[in-house]
Amino acid sequence: MIIIFIPNKIFSKWLNVKLPKELREKGDLSNTASKSKNCSIKGCREIAVRSLSENKWKPFVEKAQLKYIENKQHKIYLCKLHYKDANKYRKSQEKKYQKKGFLENSVASARGKRWD
Repeated sequence: MIIIFIPNKIFSKWLNVKLPKELREKGDLSNTASKSKNCSIKGCREIAVRSLSENKWKPFVEKAQLKYIENKQHKIYLCKLHYKDANKYRKSQEKKYQKKGFLENSVASARGKRWD
């Protein structure tokens, strides 16, 4: 009896099947880890450290006076410096429009008994 060892990549291509996660090599699992993206802000060539949803972050990036390049994935890639600027504006807006607890604003607490 002869046993021949065939690596996972060759075996999966040979049979045209997709191997389960446990059997795949680490390089096969990470699609975007090897690809480094550049910052989406016009004129910036730094490597991006954040990938943010365009739907959620567009107003914050624009209000922080940053102009970004749109892409098909609807993502905004930001370097450390630009993320810091956009996040600073986002936090200031959240603090300004922060929801208050219902006990502090409720009218029912004024009518009912107070537990001091």
